[in-house]
Amino acid sequence: MESCVGLALKKPRLDAEPGPDPDTRTHFRVCRFIMETVGNKQLYQTCEGVKLGMCSEPLATACTVYHRFFQCCSTRVFEPYLVAMAAIYLAGKVEEQHLRTRDIINVCHRYLNPGSDPLELDSRFWDLRDSIVQCELLVLRVLNFQVSFQHPHKYLLHYLLSLKALMNRHAWDRTPIAVTTWALLRDSYHGSLCHPPQHVAVAILYLALQTLGVEVPGDGEREWWQVLSDDITKPAIDDIIVELIQIYNMDAKCT
Repeated sequence: MESCVGLALKKPRLDAEPGPDPDTRTHFRVCRFIMETVGNKQLYQTCEGVKLGMCSEPLATACTVYHRFFQCCSTRVFEPYLVAMAAIYLAGKVEEQHLRTRDIINVCHRYLNPGSDPLELDSRFWDLRDSIVQCELLVLRVLNFQVSFQHPHKYLLHYLLSLKALMNRHAWDRTPIAVTTWALLRDSYHGSLCHPPQHVAVAILYLALQTLGVEVPGDGEREWWQVLSDDITKPAIDDIIVELIQIYNMDAKCT
């Protein structure tokens, strides 16, 4: 499997750099690869090249599939970038935003080989296409075909609407709370947050408000975050925020 992907993709070296946890560094960079090749909304051209244009939930599914796979398997056995391409392909099916394997191959090839031309429809292309399809089947088996996930997106949207109703309208309009929370949620998929999605949504909103210096009143008996989710605790919020901060620390080390 690794030899097939090597025919077409000149991947950067991931584990040769110093660091206490090379696998974590690898997974961070591969998830960045997923996000930057996927893009947003539709297949389109940017200054960096063509992006695949998946929406936010398929992107989240692709990253989650990737993380779940490597919770069971080793990067020393399976090629991370090939698994990522298979995860993108599979996520498109799961979230009903289908992508052609040819588009995935060309966009990922261009990302990993800047300035190169699209692959010709020769043996290299077909070998890579077959590798992606075979890897997709492997991922499905490893995950026991459980590839439908509940993401924090719908919870976060609901909580933002509730928070907007609680806050002063002028305070809401002049503070980029929504933009900040959605950016934090997207960044969270660089790592694997193993928490209930509603708790992740509350913690992300909590971190955004703390970062922006916004205070939200409670209802007199409970804090605002208890109003949104009655089964979450402050230690649980703190744990999720620590994991988010670790993701940003990894970003600093990988750039």
